[in-house]
Amino acid sequence: MQSGFSPGSLVRARGRDWIVLPAREPSVLHLRPLTRGQADEIGIYLPLEGRQITSAEFEPPCSAKPGDATGVMALFNAARLSLRSGAAPFRSLGRISVTPRPYQFVPLIMALRLDPVRLLIADDVGVGKTIEAGMIARELLDRGIARRLGVLTPAHLCDQWERELREKFAIETVLVQPSQLARLERQRSRQDVSIYSYYPNIVASIDFVKSDRGGHRAAFLRDAPDLIIVDEAHIAARPRGADGRVEHQRHELLRDLAKDPLRHVILVTATPHSGIRRPRACGEGAAESQHLPRGADRACRTGAEPVKA
Repeated sequence: MQSGFSPGSLVRARGRDWIVLPAREPSVLHLRPLTRGQADEIGIYLPLEGRQITSAEFEPPCSAKPGDATGVMALFNAARLSLRSGAAPFRSLGRISVTPRPYQFVPLIMALRLDPVRLLIADDVGVGKTIEAGMIARELLDRGIARRLGVLTPAHLCDQWERELREKFAIETVLVQPSQLARLERQRSRQDVSIYSYYPNIVASIDFVKSDRGGHRAAFLRDAPDLIIVDEAHIAARPRGADGRVEHQRHELLRDLAKDPLRHVILVTATPHSGIRRPRACGEGAAESQHLPRGADRACRTGAEPVKA
């Protein structure tokens, strides 16, 4: 059963008005309150409550109730800010709390030309790779191109990514680390699904999910989000020889994630070139395996030559 309501439309259900979000399942209508954030989103099971959902709209202005100067200025500023942030080809600009620099739009434009998105962002340190990757994630989520986000990063950067996504891009995530695991499992309303499937957006330590202990690697590969960002991706480069078991595990994890032809993968690193001919870069091994397509674009301004897969 499908709702027939398009994302962004207004509906009335359970005695209040909601904004319709992109559908994740055909039988569930995902809604967000008009005046609340991502944490208050709900899903309504259409076979049970579908008949009780109706279209809604704002009442048109009434000339008999002009309001006061404060209300008029608030409406004026809202319209002005909406035009400034919304009159552009990017849907996400009205929801981010940073002002991107012109060059930071380049990876976003490149990403929107790819299907699926397979991109290596290899800017210098301090240029703003996190903002560039966050802009892509916010745009893909707002367009409905991606439904869920997963960030794989070294453990010491997990808190920073969670804070940046929440404060700058209005993307609420949960941290998947050994210290958080018990709490995340308790908070699930359904115990028959893994934490990687239950929570829509996650930030995880790559060394935690790559491990076979506890079945986390298998569970993550089975339920991983359809949009994956890998920070410090050079640590997952294909190692030389038989040494480097940890690097092998990281590389194999990313290679297996990239096997899904519909999954979007964004690699972020300031060290795309190791100085060693093989592997030349963090994404080359997967590209040679035909899991990262040879036509995938690279946004690279480090001075090193782009990877030739």
